Parts: sequence; structure tokens; C-alpha cells
Amino acid sequence: MNIYDTANRLAQEIRQSEEYVNYKMAKEALNMNSELKEKMKEFAQKRYEVQMEYMQTGNKNEDGEKKIQDLYMELIQNEEAKRYFDAETKFNIVIADVNKIIGEAIRDVIQ
Repeated sequence: MNIYDTANRLAQEIRQSEEYVNYKMAKEALNMNSELKEKMKEFAQKRYEVQMEYMQTGNKNEDGEKKIQDLYMELIQNEEAKRYFDAETKFNIVIADVNKIIGEAIRDVIQ
């Protein structure tokens, strides 16, 4: 068995997974609503800025975190946005689990 064949098969299985399909459909639905898409973009940008600030300074930006929380609470009132966040979370869990499995398999050579 060639490791690249296995990796390609894993990639194909990920693309066929319920989590991937649901996430892709939720993202496509979101992209058809330009106003919602813009609000999601604003949310993602603010979240990124706050995370980068924390990583660079080690200090939490309380105002930034409050703004993110307020934006999130506003967004999840919209069914499409809520569906997107739920699908994104489930997909990210799958990817994190796959990464964990691979990481554990090679732990002895990376530590």
C-alpha cells in the first residue's frame, strides 16, 4: 500500500463525509446572501484581529471579545448563519480528530 494512495483515499472520504457535504452546502447558501456574507466576513475579521493581538501581546482585548460575542449572538439569530456555524464546528471536529490520529501515529519521531 502506497502512503500517497492512502492519503488520496482519505481526502476523497473527507469530501464525501456528511460533515464536509453539510459544511459546503451551508457555505454555498451563505454566499448567496450578500448581506449575511458581509456580516460573516466582518465577524471572521474581528475574530482574527483579536486572536492575533492576543498572540502578539499576550493580553486579552475585552472590548474586542465583547464585539465578537455580540456579532456572534446577532448572527446566530439567522438560520443560515446558525447552520453554517454548526456545520463548520462539526467539520472542524472531524479534521481535528484526523490530525490527532495522525499525530499519535508519528508521536515517537516528532518528540
